[in-house]
Amino acid sequence: MALHPQARAALAAAAGDVPVRDPAFDVDRARAESRAAAAAEPREDLPHVEDVDAGGVPCRLYLPVDPDDAPVAGLVLHLHGGGFVLNDVEVHDAASRRLARSSGHAVLSVDYRRPPEHRFPAAPDDVDAVLSWLAAEGPARGLDVPVVVHGDSAGANLALVAALRHPGRFAATVLIYPFLDPTGSFPSFRRETHGFDPRDADWYWAQYAASPADLADPDLAPLLSDHLATLPPTLVLTAEHDPLLDEGEHLVALLAEAGVEVTGTRYLGMLHGFWRHPAAYDAATTAVQQVGAFVAHHLPTTRPAPGA
Repeated sequence: MALHPQARAALAAAAGDVPVRDPAFDVDRARAESRAAAAAEPREDLPHVEDVDAGGVPCRLYLPVDPDDAPVAGLVLHLHGGGFVLNDVEVHDAASRRLARSSGHAVLSVDYRRPPEHRFPAAPDDVDAVLSWLAAEGPARGLDVPVVVHGDSAGANLALVAALRHPGRFAATVLIYPFLDPTGSFPSFRRETHGFDPRDADWYWAQYAASPADLADPDLAPLLSDHLATLPPTLVLTAEHDPLLDEGEHLVALLAEAGVEVTGTRYLGMLHGFWRHPAAYDAATTAVQQVGAFVAHHLPTTRPAPGA
């Protein structure tokens, strides 16, 4: 399928943006501009939104139901995308609210450390710290519940790594156009460059890896893991006109061969990044609803009984 008209419009609107690989690109300015743009987005009202310190890692907790009316039954651990370098919980605030509403479950959005200030393995180690905090402090906060790990792009990489580092910890995994292969060797990297140039991908990996050896570490490049069979039920969403298309769908094939319960959905005509922008892409609303239904299917509708 050709690019969807909404995707063509998004490309036209971004035509003057400075690419990340350009020496003139300013990381701090890009982060500030993204936060400013996100602040102007409409946001769903939720009964409870709270910033929390999760074992030294800043996070934001979203509850779709007032905790005085109903206890938390399940939780989505959300890891934001942005090439490991960009975005944060503020930029993903609206998306996290939509995820809480569509799934009917709590969302904990993680503000993990980012390169170039903090290179690998700072980000996955921060996710580990949050999980340790949930284990230690979750019971007192009513968060000792089943968890789905969720991420988009680089966040999907971190979500997959978390599931591999902690087999049996999650009820399910949701990966939205995951950023997995630092070699950029799949054909879609030569076929589809709309809005995400392969040279930009190389730049992101160069910021993230602390050394060349890290690029072969399964905690950075999880397609190299020999523990994929340990994953819980997994949903992978891909975009047809995304350089990351093939690596995401290759993961689906690997998981299916390993006996993992896996579903892969390709969104035709779409670009990388569409999921977070429902005002620009009709398909984003469908994707949020699909993810919400998948999460709801794999989390309990009521709080598990003590000891269950």
